[in-house]
Amino acid sequence: MNRRRDQPKTPAFVIFAVILAFAICAGGGVLHVFYVNQQIKVRREIDAIDRRVEHCRLEIRTTEMRMDQLLNRFVIRKQLEENGSNLRPISLAVVEEIDPAPPLRRSMASAAP
Repeated sequence: MNRRRDQPKTPAFVIFAVILAFAICAGGGVLHVFYVNQQIKVRREIDAIDRRVEHCRLEIRTTEMRMDQLLNRFVIRKQLEENGSNLRPISLAVVEEIDPAPPLRRSMASAAP
């Protein structure tokens, strides 16, 4: 519509302020979406790491169970008998206990006579 000549024009700084406010709001909306997407990505990474940790814990428990089965003395004895091994059980009187700490040696090599 036409405007009367005696009505004042809208100042340029008001139009500039409205455009600037719109740009700030649009930028804020874009940044909000960006940050939310980053949070979702981090949450997914954390969930994937948690699943890997649980899988590793399950593998550890399975490996421990298999080790216990393999180290069972009765199973080892049976396997030795089945394989026809020359190993035979010994009495407890023959077993010697060895000190786990090595003896301290105070020897030095020298090139001088």
